[in-house]
Amino acid sequence: MTQEPRQQKRARKQAAPMSEAAFTLLVQGVLDYGIFMLDPQGHIISWNAGAERIKGYSAEDILGQHFSVFYPPEDQASGKPQWELETAVAEGRLEDEGWRVRQDGSRFWANVVITALWDDKGVLQGFGKVTRDMSERRAAQHALHERRRLFDHLVQAQETERRRIAWDVHDDSIQAMVAVGMRLELLADRAPETYSAELRRLDASVREAIGRLRSLTFRLHPPGIDRHGLADGLSSHLEDVVSSSWGMPYSFEHRLDREPAPETAVTIFRIVQEALLNVHKHARASRVDVRIQSADGGIVTRVVDDGTGAPISQDIGRDHFGVIEMRERAETAGGWWSMHSRPGKGTTVEFWVPNPLPLSDEETAGPEISARERYGTGSSTPGHCTTGPAPTGPAPTGPCPTDASAKGTCGPEPAVTKPSVTGPAVTGSPMTGSPVTGSPVARSSVTGPPAGGLCVPEPKDDTA
Repeated sequence: MTQEPRQQKRARKQAAPMSEAAFTLLVQGVLDYGIFMLDPQGHIISWNAGAERIKGYSAEDILGQHFSVFYPPEDQASGKPQWELETAVAEGRLEDEGWRVRQDGSRFWANVVITALWDDKGVLQGFGKVTRDMSERRAAQHALHERRRLFDHLVQAQETERRRIAWDVHDDSIQAMVAVGMRLELLADRAPETYSAELRRLDASVREAIGRLRSLTFRLHPPGIDRHGLADGLSSHLEDVVSSSWGMPYSFEHRLDREPAPETAVTIFRIVQEALLNVHKHARASRVDVRIQSADGGIVTRVVDDGTGAPISQDIGRDHFGVIEMRERAETAGGWWSMHSRPGKGTTVEFWVPNPLPLSDEETAGPEISARERYGTGSSTPGHCTTGPAPTGPAPTGPCPTDASAKGTCGPEPAVTKPSVTGPAVTGSPMTGSPVTGSPVARSSVTGPPAGGLCVPEPKDDTA
């Protein structure tokens, strides 16, 4: 039983390599990638089914044409096609993302790799070009950005309304009730003993109501979070409310790679605030522990108490609404939320929300915006943006999480200048029909892109 597989394996190793016909069949059959070859002047000399599907040209229509036909007019005017061939010769290969044009004139966002092909004697034979249509990925990036933008506006609108309500309650309702309390106290001093006791009870009720309203205004607009950041805001809330007002011991740990965006910080603060209120009202806990830390492109937060393990009220009134609000806040932000408990062991509220970097102007620009409007120069400077799979955050430690994904995004592209391709490696002009020649050994370095753009890595955000 073991000898036959070994013989088959040995036979496969000794089999003849793939024939040229089989390799051609493989390339021609690929539909997701446009794979074709250019001669040293940049003219198209081969064409596969994937290229026809992506660009719309049949082999009969496109063979013999210069590959610059795929570039927008502004890129042709800036000399980008020629520069890409020169860079491929100098560096061996070039990768770029930018707008390309189909046969019908429509544009699509493409990832392009151009590789210089040399023979055994070091003579340039042409270029291999692989094109992939990235329009769906780019559309998904824009949809994600639009969701983030709407989420930011929603949080800002909510906080503005909360602030307005807090000021209205403070300047109107509380002041009016303070005046009522003063009048009741004055009447209690002047009224006969028969009525004085009742008036003082009314005065005490009014003062309790004033205290609850002041607590409400504090919860509506907690001081400090918009000025001092998330960690300081949570620390102040725990000290002023949990410790001082409720008399409950607590611990607080934070390990953040960078300060979250204001809207993300507000979302985390509000969920923690509601979770702590549940602990105070229902858990019968002796202490509470709060942890926030950066994880998987976002921030994971845990609020753990040592209470009865049943923090949710059985009625479906305000307390149930608080749980729904926590979940909806996390999911609206693109994250997940879960709560799990064990009788007599306490309850854990855990959630994760993304903490993405700000989007660059290039990423926020839609395909309908002209290159002049997008780049400010009349020629495209697409750069090379690389995004990974949508981060879903760390897996929750308890059951019943609700997951929502959020993609990563590119950072802003650095300013670039037109290059000078130096050295003896490149001569000729593919735009005019003369061959591009060079040496595969002594290749020049490219110091930067022309107006047409260069594949540049995403800069990292070091401002944390």
